[in-house]
Amino acid sequence: MIVAVADTHTVLWHLYGDPKLSAVANEFISQAVQARQQIVISSISFVEIVYLVEKGRISPTAYEDIMQALTDPEQVFVEAALSASIVASLRQVSRSEVADMPDRIVAATGLYFGVPVISRDRRIRAGSVKTIW
Repeated sequence: MIVAVADTHTVLWHLYGDPKLSAVANEFISQAVQARQQIVISSISFVEIVYLVEKGRISPTAYEDIMQALTDPEQVFVEAALSASIVASLRQVSRSEVADMPDRIVAATGLYFGVPVISRDRRIRAGSVKTIW
């Protein structure tokens, strides 16, 4: 059962045990792991991770680390490919509220699945999409 969508930083911070992940978000993810629930990662996050690696802003192994985590049956994360249905949900995420396209896609993925988005991003949190942070 899908219970949330995680944005790119949430996934990275969880994977690496980074204290930037809020206690609320960390607890939510931990409970999902224990309940064997799923948290979606939008395919746009994988694009963003490659971009951040290329810019030297995150670990050079981040992409491989996330791909490895997706194959681990003990992990909570699953991929959601960007589909026409998710793109249709994008129309419900105001560009004036969430201007960054990857963030809009993540928010639209949450709307599509009818679940909250785990994100620190203030624009996503201030918008109409339900969030956890």
